[in-house]
Amino acid sequence: MAAVRAIEQADLIVAPVACEGGISMAMRIASHWIKPDQPQLSVVFPMVEAPEPRQQAWKAAADLLASEVSTGKQVVLLCEGDASLFASGSYVLLSLQQRHPSCQLRVIPGITSFSSTAAAAVWPLALQQDQLLVAPCPDSELDFERMASHAEEQGQNLALLKLGRRWRWLRPLLEQRGLLSRSLFAEKVGWPDQCIAPAEQIAAEERPYFSLLLIRQRWPDVLP
Repeated sequence: MAAVRAIEQADLIVAPVACEGGISMAMRIASHWIKPDQPQLSVVFPMVEAPEPRQQAWKAAADLLASEVSTGKQVVLLCEGDASLFASGSYVLLSLQQRHPSCQLRVIPGITSFSSTAAAAVWPLALQQDQLLVAPCPDSELDFERMASHAEEQGQNLALLKLGRRWRWLRPLLEQRGLLSRSLFAEKVGWPDQCIAPAEQIAAEERPYFSLLLIRQRWPDVLP
């Protein structure tokens, strides 16, 4: 409710897009609570590997937000999921603290994609002495093998984010390690066309960037 109140009371709603003229899924999700007469603005956070374009975008967004706040406006920067976990908005907040230390900030925690997935599927992320490792999906088969072996030794359940094209080689590896039947696949969580299904049902092909996998190593000895 805190996020809804912030949106309803905002003088300006700002949302990230990947390119000029792009559609903000965060804005679409929040549209249920945005009034028709509320000013809206998009800021571009380019999805590129080069550091300079991203750094310039974060600085520009921070300067823009600080300028609007300095006029007395209440400004909301939308974020999908939680603003503190793998979020572009986190970089803007860091830039604001650095470039505009007097600008008042408030971060409203959100629901992570893997938590939302677990709730929808009634899939406990961790029980009793379980450990949970949250990480982007490794870029190579060798890196995943190392991660999976360590997780098995430690009894860690895994929440792997940003599967995308990696699913093509990850699915066969899960099957080889006997983990496929203990894995839950999800993509576009919270979107109208979200998909949450046992990983066995998802073919080994490229998936959207916003896809993830939950892997359970084992169940505790004491259960209902």
